[in-house]
Amino acid sequence: MEIRILELIEGAKKAEGLTVIIDVFRAFSLECYLYARGASAVFPAGSVEEARRLKQAHPEYLLIGERGGRRCEGFDYGNSPSQTRDVDLSGKKIVHTTSAGTQGIVNAVHAEEILTGSLVNARAVADYISGRQPETVSLVAMGNGGERTAREDVICARYIKCLLEGRTCLIDEEIRSLRTDGGEHFFRPQTQEIFPQEDFRLCTRRDIFPFVLRVEKRENGGRQALPGMGRNFVHLRIWQGVHV
Repeated sequence: MEIRILELIEGAKKAEGLTVIIDVFRAFSLECYLYARGASAVFPAGSVEEARRLKQAHPEYLLIGERGGRRCEGFDYGNSPSQTRDVDLSGKKIVHTTSAGTQGIVNAVHAEEILTGSLVNARAVADYISGRQPETVSLVAMGNGGERTAREDVICARYIKCLLEGRTCLIDEEIRSLRTDGGEHFFRPQTQEIFPQEDFRLCTRRDIFPFVLRVEKRENGGRQALPGMGRNFVHLRIWQGVHV
């Protein structure tokens, strides 16, 4: 198994084989929480306009997303796991657009299979890949806006690679260091409305979800992030994208 770590939107464009698009702060951490809270589907959208078109066609969908960290105008929620914590998402379908994570999905045009990745389900992602045994694995650290390196995404990519190689993975100290080097914006009093401190804690909880989100094409050409299973799951309808 060849494992490559790539970065940013350009890295997503070069990704091949089984590809993991990583966005720790906050897109793909949030999507795990959305599914854990009962959402039935999450549709990644590459642009705000595309998200609004989907909402217009399906008024019952929720709009979640950000640009520059701020909630998009007219959207139901921003890209925040803490600010959606008390929302009843049972059976809800969600359109999700962000500056980095969802951009990686739409740009990974050469990938044979796409998973999303974050620290909250990193081990489940590694277990899934180990079960598949693909020839090529591309771990894409999406960074800030898809244009600048973000430590948290690189740390997550290295952690998944370490797990796949069967090595001892000591990353807890690196994760803690993000508080002052990579995640400090979550601790600024003046930005709490956009980057709540609680989001840092929720996004850096390692390996708390035993599922992966596998991106599948919809009939209309779009993509849907669907919950899948690692080795711990025996649900045989995974390939039909049925929610656990």
